[in-house]
Amino acid sequence: MWQIEEHRRVEKQLDGAPREVLKRYEKWKDIAMISGPPGLRLIKGLQDEALRGGWRGSRSSRLGLQYRVMYRAIPEQSLFQVVHITPHAYRGA
Repeated sequence: MWQIEEHRRVEKQLDGAPREVLKRYEKWKDIAMISGPPGLRLIKGLQDEALRGGWRGSRSSRLGLQYRVMYRAIPEQSLFQVVHITPHAYRGA
């Protein structure tokens, strides 16, 4: 079973999030604890993906149309470190 560590700012970020996002985050945590990273990748709706650039080494999963959970997985310790939950900023082309 995997463990989840949340950065201290995550609680504050969730305070302003819609109720549906909170529910999806709890579901995300359930899946992550039971199945680990492979379980998150199997659920297409989460669109779990590796990040690039300054976030290299981290991953992100969709919690709704706008919100994302950004995390690091440490398989040797069976640990998820939730770093950030944020509304995803889309850039215009």
